Amino acid sequence: MLEVVIGVIGFAVYGFFILLIWQLSFWWFMPYLVLSLLTFIVYGHDKRSAQLNTQRIPERVLHGLALSGGWPGALLAQHQFRHKTQKQPFKAILWFTIIVNATCFMAICWFFGQTI
Repeated sequence: MLEVVIGVIGFAVYGFFILLIWQLSFWWFMPYLVLSLLTFIVYGHDKRSAQLNTQRIPERVLHGLALSGGWPGALLAQHQFRHKTQKQPFKAILWFTIIVNATCFMAICWFFGQTI
């Protein structure tokens, strides 16, 4: 639960500073929202597949979705479905993808400035 709270607060602070510093419109939030919803659904499907002992979603796909911007949905899905919460390597990679995604987005904003 603490990770979800940290993630949500972090995302809110991250968004606030992006909007404040680069004076961007709210459009930047839409890809995060869409990818988060998709990631949440995929995590739910993977959890169900694990329970039914059927073919699973590869972890690289889950991490790819998080890296591309679906990490808020990944954090919420981990908590909601209690999925992938005990695997330390998975959790470490997920937090790495969150840092990489946020850093890349801020670098793009910095490079392009207010033209975004």
